Amino acid sequence: MKKWHYPFLAFLIIGTVLILVRNRPEYHKNSGNVFGTSYNICYCSSRDMHGDIMEVLRRVDNALSMFNDSSTISRINRENRIHLADDTTFTKVFKRAMEISRITHGAFDITVAPAVNAWGFGFKQSEDVTDDVIDSLRQIVGYTKIHEVAGIVFKENPHMMLDCSAIAKGYGCDAVADMLRSNGIRDFMVEIGGEIVVSGVNPHGQPWNIGVSRPDESFSGSLQTVLQLTDCAMATSGNYRNFYVRDGVKYAHTIDPKTCRPVAHSLLSATVIAGDCATADAFATSFMVMGADSATAIVSRMPELKAYLVVASGDSTSVIDLTADR
Repeated sequence: MKKWHYPFLAFLIIGTVLILVRNRPEYHKNSGNVFGTSYNICYCSSRDMHGDIMEVLRRVDNALSMFNDSSTISRINRENRIHLADDTTFTKVFKRAMEISRITHGAFDITVAPAVNAWGFGFKQSEDVTDDVIDSLRQIVGYTKIHEVAGIVFKENPHMMLDCSAIAKGYGCDAVADMLRSNGIRDFMVEIGGEIVVSGVNPHGQPWNIGVSRPDESFSGSLQTVLQLTDCAMATSGNYRNFYVRDGVKYAHTIDPKTCRPVAHSLLSATVIAGDCATADAFATSFMVMGADSATAIVSRMPELKAYLVVASGDSTSVIDLTADR
Protein backbone atom coordinates (compact mmCIF):
# COMPACT_ATOMS: atom_id res chain seq x y z
CA MET A 1 0.00 0.00 0.00
CA LYS A 2 1.36 3.36 -1.04
CA LYS A 3 2.11 5.69 1.85
CA TRP A 4 1.38 9.40 1.70
CA HIS A 5 3.88 11.72 3.36
CA TYR A 6 2.23 14.41 5.45
CA PRO A 7 4.15 17.36 3.91
CA PHE A 8 3.17 16.27 0.40
CA LEU A 9 -0.44 15.69 1.45
CA ALA A 10 -0.60 19.14 3.03
CA PHE A 11 0.83 20.69 -0.12
CA LEU A 12 -1.73 18.84 -2.26
CA ILE A 13 -4.63 20.02 -0.08
CA ILE A 14 -3.43 23.61 -0.02
CA GLY A 15 -2.94 23.59 -3.81
CA THR A 16 -6.43 22.20 -4.38
CA VAL A 17 -7.97 24.83 -2.09
CA LEU A 18 -6.11 27.61 -3.92
CA ILE A 19 -7.36 26.34 -7.29
CA LEU A 20 -10.94 26.18 -6.00
CA VAL A 21 -10.72 29.69 -4.54
CA ARG A 22 -9.20 31.05 -7.75
CA ASN A 23 -11.96 29.48 -9.86
CA ARG A 24 -14.81 30.44 -7.53
CA PRO A 25 -17.45 32.46 -9.39
CA GLU A 26 -17.58 36.14 -8.56
CA TYR A 27 -19.22 39.21 -10.07
CA HIS A 28 -17.19 40.98 -12.72
CA LYS A 29 -17.92 44.39 -14.24
CA ASN A 30 -16.81 45.37 -17.74
CA SER A 31 -17.45 48.67 -19.50
CA GLY A 32 -16.41 50.53 -22.62
CA ASN A 33 -17.73 52.21 -25.76
CA VAL A 34 -19.47 50.72 -28.78
CA PHE A 35 -22.04 51.78 -31.42
CA GLY A 36 -21.37 55.44 -30.55
CA THR A 37 -22.45 54.88 -26.94
CA SER A 38 -21.29 53.11 -23.77
CA TYR A 39 -21.78 49.60 -22.41
CA ASN A 40 -21.80 48.29 -18.85
CA ILE A 41 -21.93 44.58 -18.12
CA CYS A 42 -22.04 42.81 -14.76
CA TYR A 43 -21.98 39.02 -14.46
CA CYS A 44 -21.10 36.19 -12.08
CA SER A 45 -18.34 34.02 -13.51
CA SER A 46 -15.18 32.18 -12.56
CA ARG A 47 -13.26 34.27 -15.10
CA ASP A 48 -13.30 37.69 -16.72
CA MET A 49 -15.24 37.49 -20.01
CA HIS A 50 -14.38 40.95 -21.35
CA GLY A 51 -12.42 39.63 -24.32
CA ASP A 52 -15.34 37.42 -25.35
CA ILE A 53 -17.77 40.31 -24.87
CA MET A 54 -15.71 42.60 -27.09
CA GLU A 55 -15.57 39.93 -29.81
CA VAL A 56 -19.38 39.64 -29.80
CA LEU A 57 -19.75 43.42 -29.99
CA ARG A 58 -17.27 43.56 -32.88
CA ARG A 59 -19.41 41.09 -34.84
CA VAL A 60 -22.51 43.19 -34.27
CA ASP A 61 -20.64 46.36 -35.20
CA ASN A 62 -19.38 44.73 -38.40
CA ALA A 63 -22.96 43.91 -39.36
CA LEU A 64 -24.99 46.93 -38.25
CA SER A 65 -22.88 50.00 -37.54
CA MET A 66 -23.48 53.09 -39.66
CA PHE A 67 -20.15 54.42 -38.34
CA ASN A 68 -18.26 51.45 -39.82
CA ASP A 69 -17.69 51.91 -43.57
CA SER A 70 -17.01 48.19 -44.04
CA SER A 71 -20.09 46.98 -42.13
CA THR A 72 -22.75 44.97 -43.93
CA ILE A 73 -25.34 47.73 -43.59
CA SER A 74 -22.90 50.32 -44.96
CA ARG A 75 -22.24 48.07 -47.96
CA ILE A 76 -25.91 47.64 -48.77
CA ASN A 77 -26.34 51.41 -48.56
CA ARG A 78 -23.56 51.81 -51.14
CA GLU A 79 -24.22 48.79 -53.34
CA ASN A 80 -28.03 48.66 -53.17
CA ARG A 81 -28.29 44.90 -52.53
CA ILE A 82 -26.80 42.12 -50.45
CA HIS A 83 -26.99 38.35 -50.13
CA LEU A 84 -28.41 37.55 -46.70
CA ALA A 85 -26.19 34.47 -46.52
CA ASP A 86 -23.18 36.81 -46.34
CA ASP A 87 -23.96 37.88 -42.75
CA THR A 88 -26.16 35.90 -40.35
CA THR A 89 -26.21 38.74 -37.80
CA PHE A 90 -27.53 41.25 -40.33
CA THR A 91 -30.04 38.66 -41.55
CA LYS A 92 -31.48 38.05 -38.07
CA VAL A 93 -31.87 41.76 -37.35
CA PHE A 94 -33.21 42.60 -40.80
CA LYS A 95 -35.90 39.91 -40.64
CA ARG A 96 -36.97 40.92 -37.12
CA ALA A 97 -37.04 44.60 -38.11
CA MET A 98 -39.27 43.88 -41.08
CA GLU A 99 -41.57 41.75 -38.93
CA ILE A 100 -41.99 44.56 -36.38
CA SER A 101 -42.57 47.03 -39.22
CA ARG A 102 -45.49 44.91 -40.36
CA ILE A 103 -46.89 44.57 -36.81
CA THR A 104 -46.71 48.33 -36.24
CA HIS A 105 -47.94 49.21 -39.75
CA GLY A 106 -44.72 51.07 -40.48
CA ALA A 107 -44.26 52.95 -37.22
CA PHE A 108 -40.98 51.06 -36.98
CA ASP A 109 -39.00 51.47 -40.18
CA ILE A 110 -35.28 51.01 -40.81
CA THR A 111 -35.46 53.21 -43.94
CA VAL A 112 -36.30 56.43 -42.08
CA ALA A 113 -32.68 57.70 -41.93
CA PRO A 114 -32.96 60.23 -44.83
CA ALA A 115 -35.85 61.95 -43.04
CA VAL A 116 -33.97 61.87 -39.73
CA ASN A 117 -31.01 63.50 -41.45
CA ALA A 118 -33.19 66.12 -43.15
CA TRP A 119 -34.54 67.27 -39.80
CA GLY A 120 -31.05 67.48 -38.30
CA PHE A 121 -31.09 64.43 -36.02
CA GLY A 122 -28.76 62.18 -37.99
CA PHE A 123 -25.43 62.64 -39.74
CA LYS A 124 -26.23 66.01 -41.32
CA GLN A 125 -27.29 69.50 -40.34
CA SER A 126 -31.01 70.19 -40.64
CA GLU A 127 -32.36 71.42 -43.94
CA ASP A 128 -35.16 73.83 -44.70
CA VAL A 129 -37.73 71.03 -44.82
CA THR A 130 -40.32 72.27 -47.29
CA ASP A 131 -43.29 70.34 -48.65
CA ASP A 132 -41.21 69.56 -51.73
CA VAL A 133 -38.49 68.09 -49.54
CA ILE A 134 -41.09 65.98 -47.72
CA ASP A 135 -42.42 64.71 -51.06
CA SER A 136 -38.92 63.70 -52.14
CA LEU A 137 -38.23 62.01 -48.82
CA ARG A 138 -41.37 59.95 -49.06
CA GLN A 139 -40.06 58.47 -52.30
CA ILE A 140 -37.10 56.92 -50.47
CA VAL A 141 -38.60 56.14 -47.04
CA GLY A 142 -40.80 53.12 -46.42
CA TYR A 143 -40.10 49.53 -45.42
CA THR A 144 -42.33 48.24 -48.23
CA LYS A 145 -39.75 49.60 -50.69
CA ILE A 146 -37.21 46.98 -49.52
CA HIS A 147 -37.57 43.52 -51.02
CA GLU A 148 -36.11 40.08 -50.42
CA VAL A 149 -36.04 37.64 -53.34
CA ALA A 150 -34.18 34.33 -53.25
CA GLY A 151 -32.07 35.43 -50.30
CA ILE A 152 -31.10 38.77 -51.83
CA VAL A 153 -32.21 42.06 -50.22
CA PHE A 154 -32.45 45.03 -52.54
CA LYS A 155 -33.84 48.58 -52.43
CA GLU A 156 -36.29 50.00 -54.97
CA ASN A 157 -34.38 53.26 -55.02
CA PRO A 158 -30.59 53.45 -54.68
CA HIS A 159 -30.95 56.62 -52.61
CA MET A 160 -32.70 54.69 -49.83
CA MET A 161 -30.68 54.25 -46.67
CA LEU A 162 -31.00 51.45 -44.12
CA ASP A 163 -30.31 52.32 -40.48
CA CYS A 164 -30.76 49.74 -37.71
CA SER A 165 -29.83 52.07 -34.86
CA ALA A 166 -33.30 51.65 -33.29
CA ILE A 167 -32.75 47.90 -32.91
CA ALA A 168 -28.97 47.34 -33.02
CA LYS A 169 -28.24 48.20 -29.38
CA GLY A 170 -30.97 45.86 -28.26
CA TYR A 171 -29.66 43.09 -30.49
CA GLY A 172 -26.14 43.72 -29.16
CA CYS A 173 -27.44 43.15 -25.63
CA ASP A 174 -29.07 39.91 -26.77
CA ALA A 175 -25.90 38.72 -28.48
CA VAL A 176 -23.78 39.30 -25.36
CA ALA A 177 -26.44 37.66 -23.19
CA ASP A 178 -26.50 34.61 -25.47
CA MET A 179 -22.70 34.31 -25.26
CA LEU A 180 -22.77 34.51 -21.46
CA ARG A 181 -25.48 31.83 -21.27
CA SER A 182 -23.51 29.58 -23.63
CA ASN A 183 -20.64 29.79 -21.12
CA GLY A 184 -22.84 28.67 -18.26
CA ILE A 185 -23.34 32.16 -16.81
CA ARG A 186 -26.85 32.68 -15.47
CA ASP A 187 -26.60 35.82 -13.31
CA PHE A 188 -25.88 38.93 -15.36
CA MET A 189 -26.94 42.40 -16.47
CA VAL A 190 -26.01 43.64 -19.96
CA GLU A 191 -26.56 47.34 -20.72
CA ILE A 192 -25.72 49.10 -23.98
CA GLY A 193 -26.77 52.73 -24.34
CA GLY A 194 -29.64 52.27 -21.89
CA GLU A 195 -30.99 49.05 -23.41
CA ILE A 196 -30.79 46.15 -20.96
CA VAL A 197 -30.96 42.37 -20.61
CA VAL A 198 -31.04 40.85 -17.12
CA SER A 199 -30.88 37.27 -15.93
CA GLY A 200 -30.82 35.61 -12.53
CA VAL A 201 -29.86 37.77 -9.56
CA ASN A 202 -27.64 40.74 -8.78
CA PRO A 203 -24.60 40.63 -6.45
CA HIS A 204 -26.98 40.91 -3.46
CA GLY A 205 -28.93 37.85 -4.52
CA GLN A 206 -31.98 39.90 -5.52
CA PRO A 207 -33.68 40.70 -8.85
CA TRP A 208 -31.96 43.50 -10.74
CA ASN A 209 -33.11 47.05 -9.93
CA ILE A 210 -33.45 48.92 -13.21
CA GLY A 211 -34.30 52.62 -13.18
CA VAL A 212 -36.52 54.41 -15.67
CA SER A 213 -35.34 58.00 -16.18
CA ARG A 214 -37.75 60.82 -15.51
CA PRO A 215 -38.59 62.66 -18.76
CA ASP A 216 -36.62 65.74 -17.78
CA GLU A 217 -35.04 68.21 -20.19
CA SER A 218 -32.63 69.37 -17.48
CA PHE A 219 -30.60 66.12 -17.58
CA SER A 220 -31.01 65.88 -13.81
CA GLY A 221 -30.68 62.10 -13.88
CA SER A 222 -33.64 61.62 -11.57
CA LEU A 223 -35.71 58.45 -11.87
CA GLN A 224 -39.37 58.11 -12.71
CA THR A 225 -39.48 54.64 -11.18
CA VAL A 226 -37.35 51.60 -10.39
CA LEU A 227 -38.39 48.20 -11.72
CA GLN A 228 -37.26 44.90 -10.23
CA LEU A 229 -36.54 42.63 -13.18
CA THR A 230 -35.02 39.26 -14.02
CA ASP A 231 -34.90 37.02 -17.06
CA CYS A 232 -36.14 39.68 -19.47
CA ALA A 233 -35.07 42.68 -21.54
CA MET A 234 -35.94 46.38 -21.29
CA ALA A 235 -35.54 49.37 -23.59
CA THR A 236 -36.59 53.01 -23.29
CA SER A 237 -37.12 55.64 -25.96
CA GLY A 238 -38.03 59.28 -25.40
CA ASN A 239 -38.31 62.74 -26.95
CA TYR A 240 -37.54 64.80 -23.89
CA ARG A 241 -33.82 65.36 -24.50
CA ASN A 242 -33.05 65.16 -28.21
CA PHE A 243 -34.97 68.06 -29.75
CA TYR A 244 -34.56 71.66 -30.88
CA VAL A 245 -36.74 74.75 -31.02
CA ARG A 246 -36.94 76.85 -34.17
CA ASP A 247 -39.20 79.87 -34.59
CA GLY A 248 -41.01 78.91 -31.42
CA VAL A 249 -41.74 75.37 -32.63
CA LYS A 250 -40.31 72.32 -30.85
CA TYR A 251 -39.04 69.56 -33.12
CA ALA A 252 -38.54 66.13 -31.51
CA HIS A 253 -36.01 63.61 -32.81
CA THR A 254 -38.59 60.86 -33.38
CA ILE A 255 -39.61 60.97 -37.04
CA ASP A 256 -42.81 59.35 -38.28
CA PRO A 257 -41.78 57.27 -41.32
CA LYS A 258 -45.21 57.73 -42.91
CA THR A 259 -45.18 61.54 -42.84
CA CYS A 260 -41.38 62.07 -42.72
CA ARG A 261 -42.05 64.72 -40.06
CA PRO A 262 -41.26 64.85 -36.32
CA VAL A 263 -44.04 63.42 -34.18
CA ALA A 264 -46.19 65.79 -32.18
CA HIS A 265 -48.08 64.05 -29.39
CA SER A 266 -48.06 63.83 -25.61
CA LEU A 267 -46.01 60.65 -25.13
CA LEU A 268 -42.71 61.65 -23.53
CA SER A 269 -41.10 58.25 -23.02
CA ALA A 270 -41.87 54.62 -23.67
CA THR A 271 -40.26 51.78 -21.75
CA VAL A 272 -40.86 48.29 -23.11
CA ILE A 273 -40.17 44.96 -21.41
CA ALA A 274 -39.93 41.88 -23.62
CA GLY A 275 -38.28 38.50 -23.85
CA ASP A 276 -35.42 39.85 -25.95
CA CYS A 277 -33.90 43.30 -26.21
CA ALA A 278 -34.07 43.71 -29.99
CA THR A 279 -37.85 43.43 -29.68
CA ALA A 280 -38.00 45.78 -26.69
CA ASP A 281 -35.77 48.32 -28.47
CA ALA A 282 -37.80 48.32 -31.68
CA PHE A 283 -41.18 48.54 -29.96
CA ALA A 284 -40.01 51.38 -27.69
CA THR A 285 -39.16 53.37 -30.81
CA SER A 286 -42.44 52.34 -32.46
CA PHE A 287 -44.47 53.50 -29.47
CA MET A 288 -42.81 56.91 -29.58
CA VAL A 289 -43.95 57.21 -33.19
CA MET A 290 -47.47 55.91 -32.52
CA GLY A 291 -48.35 57.71 -29.29
CA ALA A 292 -49.82 56.41 -26.05
CA ASP A 293 -53.21 55.22 -27.29
CA SER A 294 -51.89 53.10 -30.15
CA ALA A 295 -49.05 51.78 -27.96
CA THR A 296 -51.54 50.70 -25.31
CA ALA A 297 -53.61 48.94 -27.97
CA ILE A 298 -50.59 46.94 -29.19
CA VAL A 299 -49.59 45.90 -25.66
CA SER A 300 -53.16 44.79 -24.95
CA ARG A 301 -53.06 42.30 -27.83
CA MET A 302 -49.43 41.19 -27.38
CA PRO A 303 -49.08 39.56 -23.94
CA GLU A 304 -45.36 39.05 -24.50
CA LEU A 305 -44.91 42.83 -24.18
CA LYS A 306 -45.15 45.08 -21.14
CA ALA A 307 -44.81 48.85 -21.17
CA TYR A 308 -44.39 51.85 -18.91
CA LEU A 309 -45.46 55.06 -20.65
CA VAL A 310 -44.94 58.61 -19.40
CA VAL A 311 -47.34 61.13 -20.89
CA ALA A 312 -47.36 64.93 -20.77
CA SER A 313 -50.45 66.15 -18.96
CA GLY A 314 -50.63 69.94 -18.90
CA ASP A 315 -47.66 71.20 -16.90
CA SER A 316 -47.07 67.79 -15.31
CA THR A 317 -46.90 64.15 -16.37
CA SER A 318 -48.99 61.04 -15.92
CA VAL A 319 -48.09 57.37 -16.17
CA ILE A 320 -49.69 54.48 -18.02
CA ASP A 321 -48.30 51.41 -16.25
CA LEU A 322 -48.70 48.28 -18.36
CA THR A 323 -46.07 46.21 -16.53
CA ALA A 324 -48.42 44.04 -14.47
CA ASP A 325 -48.68 40.34 -15.32
CA ARG A 326 -51.68 39.55 -17.49
